[in-house]
Amino acid sequence: MSSCRCGYDPPHPTRPKAPPVRGFFVLELSGISFYRWAMTVFIQTLTLSHFRSHKRTQLSFDGRPVALSGPNGAGKTNVLEAVSLLSPGRGLRRATPDDLSRKPDVLGWKIVAELSTPNGARNIQTWAEPGQSRQVRIDDKSAPQIALASLLGMVWLTPAMDRLWLEGAEGRRRFLDRMVLSFHPDHATQVLTYEKAMRERNRLLRDNVGDGAWYGALETQMAQAGARISANRRAVIATLAGHADHASPFPVADLTLDCAAPDDEAALARALSDGRRQDMAAGRSLTGPHRADLRAVWATKDMDAAQCSTGEQKAMLISLILSNARALAATGTVPLLLLDEVAAHLDAGRRAALYDAICSLRVQAFMTGTGSELFADLGPRAQQFTVSERDGRSILEETSP
Repeated sequence: MSSCRCGYDPPHPTRPKAPPVRGFFVLELSGISFYRWAMTVFIQTLTLSHFRSHKRTQLSFDGRPVALSGPNGAGKTNVLEAVSLLSPGRGLRRATPDDLSRKPDVLGWKIVAELSTPNGARNIQTWAEPGQSRQVRIDDKSAPQIALASLLGMVWLTPAMDRLWLEGAEGRRRFLDRMVLSFHPDHATQVLTYEKAMRERNRLLRDNVGDGAWYGALETQMAQAGARISANRRAVIATLAGHADHASPFPVADLTLDCAAPDDEAALARALSDGRRQDMAAGRSLTGPHRADLRAVWATKDMDAAQCSTGEQKAMLISLILSNARALAATGTVPLLLLDEVAAHLDAGRRAALYDAICSLRVQAFMTGTGSELFADLGPRAQQFTVSERDGRSILEETSP
């Protein structure tokens, strides 16, 4: 078993059985609560070692939503970031591995999670030594990050995304691709294949290389992966529209994918070939799904998302996240939701509606807020923790609602 200098290989805490709660754990089937039976995959235990402000944190979960409350800077978001690293990529803050290490220790960091799945427990370990890239082990075997997508679907909202509809297209593509990944685990492979071929093609363009065969091979790879990327994106947009809740207090967004590049593989390959001269002048590829943008319009008011208030933009994002969860629930699974400071721009009515939606979907959602009163409407339907800072360390304590 691999380990890093930053921590230890912790024992897996025994998951306590949650008590039956009216309207939540509504019946027992052979000793298994309905909520647990209905869940497809959820995190049972989570251990953080020398990760951000957490020197050593061990948590046990029972599948209910998780509410973390405490003052700013206590380490709430760091827990969500650790969970986000159980999926491919750089996590919800897009941090480098070295940035994740607890300071001033500089020992590296490690995250260990035990998952409950229909096929039994699964173990994920991810870590980084100082100055090294992130490593992953699944069930004690080395694995690429992409393999995480097949274990755990995950989508998130952070305060930095409050301006998603106002800033550049890259953030909107990333938001869309995160939702796509929850439906199509191989989407990450297609994106990596496309981006790798595009980087190599861009290098040829900048160096004014004129080898047509070399371009052709790279463009074939880009066209094959690019067509899959576009098809996945459009399919998920259509799926989300089919699972929107028009009776919800959260505004429904009509989504469109704005992409000038052809969706068809052969047509995209021709467009790349025909555009070589123009691309060489620019020093980069000007055609392809990497130039796509996600556009959202508030359906009821026919108002572009960028023109909506901050609160309505946040509510629209929540509406999309819930549509994502409903669509996956229809296939027999649900994603993990990471909702950082989710209540910041929600009035009491919408806050209660969000919690009701999460509980009705039986989603394991991790939520943060500065005060426990923000989660009062959840009551015993959620596990609640207070987060505080003591002597430069984050401390989590489970509380009774």
